[in-house]
Amino acid sequence: MVRCTFADRRGFTLIEIMVVMVILGILAGLIIPRIMGRPEEARRTKARIQIESIETALKLYKLDNGSYPTTEQGLQALVEPPSVGKLASAWREGGYLEKGKVPKDPWGNEYVYLCPGIHGDYDLVSYGADGETGGEGKDMDINNWELE
Repeated sequence: MVRCTFADRRGFTLIEIMVVMVILGILAGLIIPRIMGRPEEARRTKARIQIESIETALKLYKLDNGSYPTTEQGLQALVEPPSVGKLASAWREGGYLEKGKVPKDPWGNEYVYLCPGIHGDYDLVSYGADGETGGEGKDMDINNWELE
């Protein structure tokens, strides 16, 4: 029969616990900054995807109506028939965007739409986190003519 006494029990010493805490602190210091930068990258990716989706809707609009909506008509022409400018001759019932509304960019701002555009038939822009033209890093604009 084996007896277990208090002297036979083995636990963690204070030094061992402190070493583990230091290792966890170092790992947290390396990993947390990488994780914290991901939300901004995700917003920029979402903006690119939304711009591509709006571009597809604009192309369908042009196929049906012969031209893109004007700047005055704006992107709203993709969800309801335009009431100003050149009216849509064959506007698609239900519109051209899936959810029946023009999405805002991931920072809660409206996309800027110009037609005719400066860089092509139309320009579609998200001004980034600051909501203003130009900027660097997270504030950098996302432009449809620069997407691949």
